[in-house]
Amino acid sequence: MKQHWRPGNQLYPLPAIMVSVGDAPENYNIITIAWTGTICSDPAMVYISVRPNRFSYQTIERTGEFVINLTTRDLVRATDWCGVRSGRDYNKFAEMHLTPVESRCVKAPCIAEAPISIECRVTQKITLGTHDMFIAEVLNVQADEKYIDPATGTFDLSKAHPICYSHGKYYELGKELGKFGFSVQKKKKK
Repeated sequence: MKQHWRPGNQLYPLPAIMVSVGDAPENYNIITIAWTGTICSDPAMVYISVRPNRFSYQTIERTGEFVINLTTRDLVRATDWCGVRSGRDYNKFAEMHLTPVESRCVKAPCIAEAPISIECRVTQKITLGTHDMFIAEVLNVQADEKYIDPATGTFDLSKAHPICYSHGKYYELGKELGKFGFSVQKKKKK
């Protein structure tokens, strides 16, 4: 039997990402976000939802750019810290010993320690309630070579030990259960 709850967001787990913003080193900042996702394949588009009172909100609105940085087991403390501390009071890159690196297509920096950094340009802002959604086109993706299989050229995110967020807690993603289409794949004859 199921219980009935008041309407709420129960789509868990979610990616826990660090979004880097700013157009010059003196205003670089990081905001941790779980309200994020893919919305289109071609053109590649993503979204982030941000509360207007967050310090990074005004920077995203002013520059129209941001970088989504995937997080890992090694980055879990920085991910949490950047979500509970304000860029009004701290230089988050310095405090968490993270390295801002130049992006190819936007002025916002990538985080060197992230396995994947997704450079984004805002195409639309939608005011929703507690959060505003920034819809953005993906302009470039930077992938850390240490996670790329030299034989196949494919990226193996599992080697980075990615994390997710669920009901106020962070979890490391684990075991592969199948690949896309495995349920209908024909078995090879021996």
